[in-house]
Amino acid sequence: MKKIWLITGISSGVGKVLAEAVMEAEDFVIGTFRQKVQVDAFNKANAGKGLAILMDVQDENSVVNGIEKILKEYPRIDVLVNNAGIGFIGAVEEASIDEVSKIMDVNILGTLRVLKAILPSMRAQKSGHIIQMSSHAGVKSFAGFGIYNASKFALEGYSEAMADELRPLGIDVTLVELGPFRTKFAGSSLHEAAQKIEDYRETAFKFRTILRERDGIQEGDPYKASLAIIEQVNTEKPTLRLPLGKMALKTIGMKLDSVRNDLEFHKETAENAVYQTE
Repeated sequence: MKKIWLITGISSGVGKVLAEAVMEAEDFVIGTFRQKVQVDAFNKANAGKGLAILMDVQDENSVVNGIEKILKEYPRIDVLVNNAGIGFIGAVEEASIDEVSKIMDVNILGTLRVLKAILPSMRAQKSGHIIQMSSHAGVKSFAGFGIYNASKFALEGYSEAMADELRPLGIDVTLVELGPFRTKFAGSSLHEAAQKIEDYRETAFKFRTILRERDGIQEGDPYKASLAIIEQVNTEKPTLRLPLGKMALKTIGMKLDSVRNDLEFHKETAENAVYQTE
């Protein structure tokens, strides 16, 4: 039986390629765009294979109305991919509160708006798979990436709890932890702190430069990532986390080693910081 996928933000990047790969696998895609011209072009090119709708994850009415329309026309949503998101570079101090608010509104509140609109139907059908598009930056932080890190750490945090909440209801959750992939993420899609502080030239500014220089030559293949996500959805026992890319394996491994080392170093101190029992 064909699965019905809802993928947010399919105008570019992994979301676009994933939508194409899902249709290639003969499942049905419902994808979201923020511009009507994009919706019309997609629907013209993919009649019978997919459907595009207007939706802005920053607008709760847009999300609620969009999901209601989908559920009136289609019997169910089997897979939700929370893909819509934005990147941001700059030292933590350089980021303005308005800039931080925008990142959090899209990457955290946006995903929650979509989830809250779709979960009642998944709970009623007692099935579904939620794919949360995270990043290796949701596990390990980098100087110059702190605000984006914070948004993805938050996504990881609530998704891990949600997985435990939804598993008994027949709904799976997977965090896709992408390394650097060859998309527009480090190019035209990347937001940057307007303020630049000279003291961060050798840390955050250097990271900004390196990230920009790697645009278009990243190691990750979006099509191969898409096939891995489809395989995860089709497996009998999906995992909570799906790291993708050699860099993701390396950096997540570094974080695990760092945490393990600190645990061991402070083990005695931690064990003694409790009330003593007789």
